Amino acid sequence: MASRTRIYFDHSLEERERPRTLVELLRRRATDGPEQGGYTFLSDNKDETIQFGYAELDRQARAIAALLQTQQAMGERALLLYPPGLDFIAAFFGCLYAGIVAVPAYPPRQNRTLLRLQAIAQDAQATTVLTTTAILSKVEPLLSQVPGLMTLRWIASDDIASGIEDDWREPAGMRSSTLAFLQYTSGSTGMPKGVMLSHGNLLSNASLIYRAVEHTPTDKYVSWLPTFHDMGFMAGVLQPLYGGLPVVLMSPASFLQSPI
Repeated sequence: MASRTRIYFDHSLEERERPRTLVELLRRRATDGPEQGGYTFLSDNKDETIQFGYAELDRQARAIAALLQTQQAMGERALLLYPPGLDFIAAFFGCLYAGIVAVPAYPPRQNRTLLRLQAIAQDAQATTVLTTTAILSKVEPLLSQVPGLMTLRWIASDDIASGIEDDWREPAGMRSSTLAFLQYTSGSTGMPKGVMLSHGNLLSNASLIYRAVEHTPTDKYVSWLPTFHDMGFMAGVLQPLYGGLPVVLMSPASFLQSPI
């Protein structure tokens, strides 16, 4: 019988005291290896890339969180409406850094989608929407048709003054059981339904995947799945961060048009 090759994989997070929250995880990564791993996004024209390491992600998350903290929104829920790219990742962690429950959703495109978003916002009891200036400019003229969305606080996270990250204060009382985000179904076959996920839920899942896949320090992730989708979030956002591994992201449309 042929011997089975023994694969080495990095237990650095597994052997040390595990982080209790995703905030603690990113803060640790930003301190221990600020330029290690990180996120790269390939634009649709393939000529441009956007990337940042853990230190830059931490800075952007603190800036968004600091702005949210001025709204005294801790404990509230925020819809995240973003196109493919890295803005979603910064906004997601910005919510967690502010003690706000993130609610990823499909970016709005037409009235039907807006009605679907209104159903999610109502079910999640959202008070805030984080998005980009481009999406906000397209949505604003349509909000009068969807009163449930018009009353929410809309914030363009890509238009935040530099230096505000220094005003961030880590929320007190955050622990493993703290609710991190609500994952909703698309609503394509009925009303969207949400699942509650705590920091502990997500870190436990990441740890199981890390061990099952037997990651090595030289591994790299590639994903074209939407990051607001459950699998896209795990493969494109959380798992690379947990393992300290680089990830290259692209839009689903870009991959479908030119897979090779």
